[in-house]
Amino acid sequence: MSNFKNVEPLQDFNWEEFENGGHASIAVEDLQKAYDETLNKVNEHQVVEGTVISVDKKEVIVNIGYKSDGIISASEFRYNPDLKVGDKVEVYVENPEDKKGQLLLSHKKARMSKSWDRVNEALEKEEIVQGYIKCRTKGGMIVDVFGIEAFLPGSQIDVHPIRDYDVFVGKTMEFKIVKINQEFRNVVVSHKALIEAELEAQKKEIIGKLEKGQILEGTVKNITSYGVFVDLGGVDGLIHITDLSWGRVSDPHEVVQLDQKINVVILDFDDEKKRIALGLKQLTPHPWDALDTNLAVGDHVKGKVVVLADYGAFVEIAPGVEGLIHVSEMSWSQHLRSAQEFLNVGDEVEAVILTLDREERKMSLGIKQLKADPWESIEEKYPIGSKHVAKVRNFTNFGIFVELEEGVDGLIHISDLSWTKKVKHPSEFTQQGEEIEVIVLEIDKENRRLSLGHKQLEDNPWDTYETLYTPGSVHTGKITDLMDKGAVIILNEGGEGFATPKHLVKEDGSQAQKGEELEFKVIEFVKETKRIILSHSRTFEEEKEEVKKTARKTSAKKEDGMQINNIAASTTLGDLDALAELRAKMEQGE
Repeated sequence: MSNFKNVEPLQDFNWEEFENGGHASIAVEDLQKAYDETLNKVNEHQVVEGTVISVDKKEVIVNIGYKSDGIISASEFRYNPDLKVGDKVEVYVENPEDKKGQLLLSHKKARMSKSWDRVNEALEKEEIVQGYIKCRTKGGMIVDVFGIEAFLPGSQIDVHPIRDYDVFVGKTMEFKIVKINQEFRNVVVSHKALIEAELEAQKKEIIGKLEKGQILEGTVKNITSYGVFVDLGGVDGLIHITDLSWGRVSDPHEVVQLDQKINVVILDFDDEKKRIALGLKQLTPHPWDALDTNLAVGDHVKGKVVVLADYGAFVEIAPGVEGLIHVSEMSWSQHLRSAQEFLNVGDEVEAVILTLDREERKMSLGIKQLKADPWESIEEKYPIGSKHVAKVRNFTNFGIFVELEEGVDGLIHISDLSWTKKVKHPSEFTQQGEEIEVIVLEIDKENRRLSLGHKQLEDNPWDTYETLYTPGSVHTGKITDLMDKGAVIILNEGGEGFATPKHLVKEDGSQAQKGEELEFKVIEFVKETKRIILSHSRTFEEEKEEVKKTARKTSAKKEDGMQINNIAASTTLGDLDALAELRAKMEQGE
């Protein structure tokens, strides 16, 4: 049984028209014409307005009332991230119908065709425009505004200095057009200009309420070697490095960080309130006020060397509490020395409190007091006559200063260096830093000085020389030094003598030279002044004189004999008595 009911056909249905395509009475051309009249007339290279009918990440579809819709890359709308369906946009018709029958549109070219007029209009009317930051460039950023590549200087991005430009790339922001170069079609935009007016209002409000002692919250804007700049909300203030902490600060980065929010106190400002001095340490009590009330002179404290100068070292025993160790309190020694010889910055030290003034917040410390004063028991450790090894510290014309131990110094007088050697300057005898054996001669406890000797470690050879180098004795010696006024001779038995040029003439008449070893006769010996005067000439001149004397005596005898004989030959017997008397006188003379 059929489910269909009998249906009566329409009485006026035109079966012929249906069989002939449904439009038998209307020509195809007429239909096409009627359809085209319902669509917009679109010409190539024309700018028209369209409606967004679809938006996704890749493309935007726009209806311009044409028989097909146009597809535009979404990248052309980067400047407008809020684009949505229904928005009206301008498009440029590149081709009403390509080979595939597709309508080709461009939003970028449509913007470009009108962008220059719109940019100039925006500058004139001081409009706020949207722009897409495309990339970085030297000194700033490139921004797409109405399809034109505008320049955004780095200083115009924000009121704060920008440390990382890259974070702005790809962002869409509001801008104000600040400059246009008509000739080169360059456009300069600013984001900073939009917020400056608002900040200026805030700044006036803040400045109007500023008072000394007021506590405000701020943001660390910049850190320099001398302090920290803090943004108080459009107004900048400076925390000097000395106002960051009660303790010493070498680098502000140790205390604060960039973009950190901190509370600060207003310390001072100028009449126009353009320079505002801020403080951070003033928000906490002074460390001296929290110092142990039981701390007193004589107590031992520990701390770290924070500052070093020639005259002493500042030691921080607690943050903000420092004491000075003067260089004179670093050692029992009286030598002029700098603090750098004893301590270095950063050293951990123990010290004794010498003075303490809580009102003035001053403290002096000492480290030599940790050791006993060596001069308290000087007689026991360095008695007169005791022998020691000392270190040569420095020279003077009259002697050598030596150090037996830290704080115990002594002087070796130049006359106490050697029994025999004549020392013109102590530097001839030894060198700085060398060790030298000494014997204690005297103790001056009041002036903290010892008189020392070196030659006294040996017996005085001049006691022996006194018996050896008697005047007239002859000794062998070597000429070690030759000068205009004479020569220095080292004698073989020891000791040093001197001979003038006339006593250096040799037997052949030549002058004795340096290095020659000769016989010398002692002319003079003075023990008190350690003087031995010698002569080489005398060793042979006196022998010659003896020979001459002997020869003269012999010659005189012969002459006397001849005289007697002559007289005898010419005298008579009466003169014999006179002759006998003459002979007797001669013999008596001999």
